Amino acid sequence: MINEQPTVSARQLERLAFRRKRTLRRAAVGALSTLLVFGVLGWLVTSAPGWPRVQATFFSASHAKDSLPFIWDAFWLNIRLFTVTELFVLPLALLIAVVRVVPSPSMLPFKILAAAYTDIFRGTPTLLVVLLVGFGLPALRLAGIPTNLFWLGVIALTLSYSAYVAEVLRAGILSVHPTQWASGRALGMSYGQTLRKVILPQAVRRVLPPLINDFVSLQKDTALVSTIGLVEALRAASVYQAESFNFTSLAVAAVLFIVITVPIARVTDWLSLRAMRRQVGG
Repeated sequence: MINEQPTVSARQLERLAFRRKRTLRRAAVGALSTLLVFGVLGWLVTSAPGWPRVQATFFSASHAKDSLPFIWDAFWLNIRLFTVTELFVLPLALLIAVVRVVPSPSMLPFKILAAAYTDIFRGTPTLLVVLLVGFGLPALRLAGIPTNLFWLGVIALTLSYSAYVAEVLRAGILSVHPTQWASGRALGMSYGQTLRKVILPQAVRRVLPPLINDFVSLQKDTALVSTIGLVEALRAASVYQAESFNFTSLAVAAVLFIVITVPIARVTDWLSLRAMRRQVGG
């Protein structure tokens, strides 16, 4: 039996050609408008009377070249802080979120503790948490309390961000329809199995974009550990600025943070768009 290739009607070919032309036209208009807007903005900035002084103070090529190796070495501390803190934040936040949604009456004391934890650390500025942990814990002189500044920074950031991430995860769990719980229990699963195999996978998918946004904020807030003496990118840039009386090093540090956070932000946008298309069936 010979398989006949499906034929495309002339009307369909016209539609396809029209869509291609429309796509090209939109791309051209978008590119031209972008070039025009950014060109005008660039001209307004560079033609300002004070631009030469601003350029020499904040965007000096020679100072950027001299400060980059020093700031780059310190920036690895930010990356290590972010990575290690994230590994602690996720399990702690998940534990807090689960404790708050478990319906067992015997969990009431733990629910109160979990709610108090999230309220306190979400309401306290992260900078204040870093200062309290960085200077307060070593002052207690208790056995087993770390005195290494890196780990004190990790503890402070973990305490602060676990509260935010826990609320995001709890919102995701509560957004799953109750029939999903009933379905899991009807299949003979225990409460824990239903939570682990049915609820959590759906909850995490729903809140993945806000979770990534929290971790973008965490990456930036690693700069706060400079207040307890760690030489990370911001502190290194500040040291260079104090020595050279030039602010270009701070711009270099900002660019390094942007290089890390922008790709993560774009991934967040892509995940949000994909989730929206799934909801509308696109």
